[in-house]
Amino acid sequence: MMVSTLRAFAPTFNRYPSRAFSIKTQMGSITRNPDAHSSTSKPTETPITLREWQGWGSTSPVPTMVTEIIDELKVLEKNVDAQMSFGGNGGKLQGYFKTQEDKKHRATYKALGSSEQKLQFFSARQIACRLLGSRDYLCQKCWLPVEDCMCSRVKHYSLWDGARFWLYMHPKDFLRQNNTGKLLLQVFGVEATTLSLYGIAEHEEIMWNAFKLAGKSKVCCLYPNKNATSKGIQEAFGSELSTKQENTQQLTDGDGILNFILIDGTWSNSAAMFNRLKEQAILVWGEDIPCISLSTGSSAMHKLRPQPSWDRTCTAAAAASLLSELQIVPKFSSVDFGKQGEALEDALEVLLEALTARRIRMGRSITRKVRHASSFC
Repeated sequence: MMVSTLRAFAPTFNRYPSRAFSIKTQMGSITRNPDAHSSTSKPTETPITLREWQGWGSTSPVPTMVTEIIDELKVLEKNVDAQMSFGGNGGKLQGYFKTQEDKKHRATYKALGSSEQKLQFFSARQIACRLLGSRDYLCQKCWLPVEDCMCSRVKHYSLWDGARFWLYMHPKDFLRQNNTGKLLLQVFGVEATTLSLYGIAEHEEIMWNAFKLAGKSKVCCLYPNKNATSKGIQEAFGSELSTKQENTQQLTDGDGILNFILIDGTWSNSAAMFNRLKEQAILVWGEDIPCISLSTGSSAMHKLRPQPSWDRTCTAAAAASLLSELQIVPKFSSVDFGKQGEALEDALEVLLEALTARRIRMGRSITRKVRHASSFC
């Protein structure tokens, strides 16, 4: 259930202070439908630890509401005397437990008083279920089934220390196998890419605290929406400073780091995500969030995950194109953005090969028909 109109979320942050916490109850046995995944996980009774949570790509503490929902799932498991069972895309709940949990979470959602509360509940529930459903099945780094792990073929490459990516991800894309945003975490590492999950208060607080510190002039959102006022790369960066080397170095000093926001979700979901960013930018700066657009188009991932149109592309390809276009800006001539973009493109090819090989192995088609206008990876 998606919330179309979202209120500003700043006032709600105090409800979830960033702090360490413990889980009071132990997770029970979790089973997986072997028909859905062709794999059965071993039962586990361990909770979601900080180490496990951060293993998926986050640098934050485990979100409070995610922990609360996992605890509630455990209580429900006892009350209905049925084990949690997961399967299908995204590690979805299945069977009798799913039926009972659907009734409970729909009632909870309906009783919430504001759209903000509903969004936070929706996001936390999505993430909680995906975390539990992916255990002992997906590789924590590449988010592919363990037997299809591609990590050994992905090469790490350092991003220029004057830039940082913020991967603003929809919860339905979290741990999604064909998601490409995860490649930024694999290639550049958490030192240069921060995962920020949409609707997770702690993540959005961390992100906006960084933006406030950096200042509006050092924050921009890569969003190819014709209805949004955006600048091309040359227009946004080409005329600010001269081509002297010391000016490039100056960008890395103090709060001079350039913060690039990448919206990582389906095209239909990205509109709500972008609106949320705009609303918060107006609260913080009194103006819309600065946007930039690319002059390049599609990527190889169209073969497996079609876009609404060929001028739209997946998250990793968009980031690679951004780096490629930054390379030709005179003041960035010494930064070597080109090679950084190539490293990301190489990782995208590895992902495409891994997904293709899996489809062939499972007897599935390696091409997909366009079903809906929804695939911003």
